[in-house]
Amino acid sequence: MSSRLIFSLIFMLCAGLLSVAFYMEYVMGLEPCPLCWLQRYAFIGVGLISLLGALHGPHGWGNRVYGLFTVLFAGAGLGIAGRQLWLQSLPEDQVPACGPSVEYLLDVLPLFEVLATALRGTGDCAKVLWQFMGLSIAGWSALFFAVVLVTGLALMFGFFSGSRRRKEW
Repeated sequence: MSSRLIFSLIFMLCAGLLSVAFYMEYVMGLEPCPLCWLQRYAFIGVGLISLLGALHGPHGWGNRVYGLFTVLFAGAGLGIAGRQLWLQSLPEDQVPACGPSVEYLLDVLPLFEVLATALRGTGDCAKVLWQFMGLSIAGWSALFFAVVLVTGLALMFGFFSGSRRRKEW
């Protein structure tokens, strides 16, 4: 399978997941918490890197570089989703207090303080508003980030080089 196809599939996956996120927000009325926003940015990062990889169609070291950036964004997203899953698993008396909205934080705090506050998570991040097959939104995000991370590692280590040819016996 060519790396161009792999990057195209990752881009389409990210675009689809972001579409679902916006559907859940604007149609279903689910308000994203700060950790949800950070996961969206990680999917945007993976999607943009994958789009560039699909358009470029790299070989050799190009696959490794695009794979590395895919792994970095997917790893960050997996860590953020893991943090949210941890918050969701806490007993109710240990859940942090709810905080202000992301929009408010961006209005009153510098960007790095907004990021620090968002990474700590709030009580909003511990709420499970939706589930499918027993997994929350954060659980599904973690699963998709893990798949993309493994695929990025495979790209880094040359499993999808696109330049290998099979010998005909």
